[in-house]
Amino acid sequence: MTKYYVVGGVYTDTHFDKPAPGTQEQRLGPFGDYATAKKEWAARTWSSVDDATSRWRIEQSHDDEDEVTYFVVGGVYTDTTFTKIAGGAQEGRFGPFTSLADAKKEWQARAFSTVDDALARFRIEKHRGKAHPHD
Repeated sequence: MTKYYVVGGVYTDTHFDKPAPGTQEQRLGPFGDYATAKKEWAARTWSSVDDATSRWRIEQSHDDEDEVTYFVVGGVYTDTTFTKIAGGAQEGRFGPFTSLADAKKEWQARAFSTVDDALARFRIEKHRGKAHPHD
């Protein structure tokens, strides 16, 4: 059965990866259908529309997808917009990792190995579900 969650809150900056001090990321739900989750998302989003560090999103999961996995994603890009990988390749995807700590170790190794390359960038993505998110 598909479930929907509204996830978000106030973050330290517009990277939206670390909750503001004294807060934590909220996970509301589950909602049984997308329309209900979207109503909650809209209410939360509009109530914080003037706060640039507030963000809300809808996450979907299935009963067998409640496991959280992490991937390290990135590579060497064509420019500092970090939108297109150099040489026409695809972004590298490393993982899955079952803990954020393990993903951070991989991220750190890849980021530090390219520290002198201004066009290299890696990030950690969080996914719900056991499967690779792009399989």
